Amino acid sequence: MLSAYVNAFRTPDLRKKLLFVLMVIVIFRIGSQIPAPGVDIHNVHQCLSGVENTGVYNLINVFSGGALLQLTIFALGIMPYITASIILQLLVVVIPRLEALKKEGQSGQTKITQYTRYLTLGLALLQATGIVALARSGRLLSGCAEPLLYDNKTSTFLVMVVTMTAGTAVIMWLGELITDRGVGNGMSILIFTQVVARFPTSLWSVGKSRGWWVFAVVIAIGLVIIAAVIFIEQAQRRIPVQYARRMVGRKMFGGSSTYIPLKVNQAGVIPVIFASSLLYLPAMAAQFNNGSSSWAVWISNYFTRGDHPVYMITFFALIVFFTYFYVSITFNPEEVADNMKKYGGFIPGIRAGKPTEDYLSYVLSRITLPGSLYLGLIALIPLIAFVLIGADQNFPFGGTSILIMVGVALDTVKQIESQLQQRNYEGFLR
Repeated sequence: MLSAYVNAFRTPDLRKKLLFVLMVIVIFRIGSQIPAPGVDIHNVHQCLSGVENTGVYNLINVFSGGALLQLTIFALGIMPYITASIILQLLVVVIPRLEALKKEGQSGQTKITQYTRYLTLGLALLQATGIVALARSGRLLSGCAEPLLYDNKTSTFLVMVVTMTAGTAVIMWLGELITDRGVGNGMSILIFTQVVARFPTSLWSVGKSRGWWVFAVVIAIGLVIIAAVIFIEQAQRRIPVQYARRMVGRKMFGGSSTYIPLKVNQAGVIPVIFASSLLYLPAMAAQFNNGSSSWAVWISNYFTRGDHPVYMITFFALIVFFTYFYVSITFNPEEVADNMKKYGGFIPGIRAGKPTEDYLSYVLSRITLPGSLYLGLIALIPLIAFVLIGADQNFPFGGTSILIMVGVALDTVKQIESQLQQRNYEGFLR
């Protein structure tokens, strides 16, 4: 594997791409440390040292690499773009106009990407307004009495909102630069960067609070979890497909065999994000209510921290539900069966048309069950660690963190490997 890295840097164009990606990552991390105008850095750091990150902004803070609670210019991170992408994917199924754009190919996808950018800026504006308003009122970091801003002027408020929204636009631009001129998907690499940025801090906090023997056990368990995640992420059910031979003019076409790969984790990390976001909505409403009503007190007791069994069971059930929901809207057995019939393809032993559609639906539902259980168990690992060893809910070996890290790393390595193989070098995965 080390020789593959050496070969990658020996190739001039591939070396330029890798160095370009590293340069963009450095710029991205520097922007995540620069405070927004009007932020009192001393008070922010003082409040962060005494406040556990178990509040309603946990998920956004993970995707911003800790920049959210520090109120930096990149405080919103990549989360507005993720939310906008998910919303557009759902709307493509609901709105016929968007579905028609998707079927147009590259031109239609370009239009959908443009809509995603506009929606990202709108969501960033809303999120920035809410976060700055909470920082201005002193409710962003619970239990902190120090003012996070130098003043409460409207001009300062507007400048901070505009700065954070512009920061999100810059993040989108950096991600697209990596996609066009670098290696891999730019947005995924930026998410990977922000998640990995919190990895050393989370591990160090475990060692400091629970001792280094516990730290060693956590590392060992973490390696086992990573191996299991890689195994499941690579697992797939291959449905064989054969294409009948047909004459077009004087040429013979078809007669080939291929397969439809159905991954065990067909939905990726999206169900975990859906479930986390949905659970944060009542917790956020309770925080704005300040515990003045009985329902807010009940939500604060059961859904603000992840150490309660009610929270864990609800979280697990939502992940299973959203896994089935997301797979049902992203993989259409009827469309796949129609395309196979149109081009003369069939599954051996299964008639074309409706029987093929029923067979695909049956197989998909069977493999989605273990995939949903796998996502639920991985997502519960940080919550279980929170109960057993007192780690925070950003525990690195589990949840969205480990899924994103492994998924993006595998995808990037495969892309580098394919470019190495084009130049007759051995790849990473030998």
